[in-house]
Amino acid sequence: MKQGKTKKKNELLADELYTKGWTVMDEYISEEFRIQLLKEQRELLYHGQFRHAGVGNGDTFAIKPEIRSDKVLWLDENQLTPLQQIYWNELDQLRIAINHRCFLGLRSFEAHFAMYPPGSFYLRHLDRFQSVNYRIVSVILYLNDTWDESEGGALRLYFTGSNGLEEHTDIFPIGGRLVVFLSGEIHHEVLPTKATRISLTGWYKDIY
Repeated sequence: MKQGKTKKKNELLADELYTKGWTVMDEYISEEFRIQLLKEQRELLYHGQFRHAGVGNGDTFAIKPEIRSDKVLWLDENQLTPLQQIYWNELDQLRIAINHRCFLGLRSFEAHFAMYPPGSFYLRHLDRFQSVNYRIVSVILYLNDTWDESEGGALRLYFTGSNGLEEHTDIFPIGGRLVVFLSGEIHHEVLPTKATRISLTGWYKDIY
């Protein structure tokens, strides 16, 4: 039954991604699994394994707190914890569904835990640019226990409306909520947060 529900969820996400370039689904994972992932994130953070996030890649990588001020911990596909492996497997099923509907040629996945402390943000940007042109689809899973809109921290997505003009929507980081969008088409930003904001952020790639 669970596999059938997961398949249906993935098909709905893939269909909406194909239709408009972005999609959101609440309660993508079980509450029990969300709590377990959040606990693991907190333990990794406590042991000092997070680092300040930067912008660019390779030789162009730089820490620029005026652009983004979150901290991240990259996951190693070859050294995943049991919980991370379960998530990896879940996201692989979503990858298959997206490929079936959107014909994007997604081959692999990369991800990191992201922690935005109070006062942090990430200015408007695209996830796919010259040095990471292999990123095709962005996938964000929020892990927070609770979230109130007064705490800010929304993910703001920019897209072209039916009238041809730019519009935007604000998506708050509610635990269990999954956001999926085209990395090279959807500009987005993280608005300043007043509370600690936790996610698992990843990208489907067209390379192995």
